[in-house]
Amino acid sequence: MRYATGLRSYNGEHMNRMLCVLCAVVMIAASPFSSAQAQSPKEDVPVIKGDAGPCSLALTVLGVDGKPAYAAKVKVHIAYGFGKFHRLDLEAGTNSDGRVTFAGLPQRVSRPPLEFRASKEEWTGIVTYDPSVECQAKRDITLEKPKAPDTQ
Repeated sequence: MRYATGLRSYNGEHMNRMLCVLCAVVMIAASPFSSAQAQSPKEDVPVIKGDAGPCSLALTVLGVDGKPAYAAKVKVHIAYGFGKFHRLDLEAGTNSDGRVTFAGLPQRVSRPPLEFRASKEEWTGIVTYDPSVECQAKRDITLEKPKAPDTQ
């Protein structure tokens, strides 16, 4: 027996449809693409492999304002082994977080410490690293404007 009241009577199929619509709305609202707070995934840190040993150095290059320096170049020259016959010249660019990692560095170098030189436009910075003292290390390089030579 069915009661007609002018409004829709209870219908299981109608309730199932409404439940599906409600679930879809909740899923869309919870989606990371619809949220204003959604952030892009972190960019991978570039890793330059020297294949000369077990040591590594993770660098973060910072500008004068203390913010990460994107696309800064970092260079290092490494002479190692008997008679300095083995040499590595490595160069890498930083990611959007100002980070880069040099891996596979030799533990014993001919003239420690190594100098990692960073540059971006007219800004430069240097950090030293001795792999025989600290094989796995992290350092920050702050870029500065080079000082003009004294003219007399």
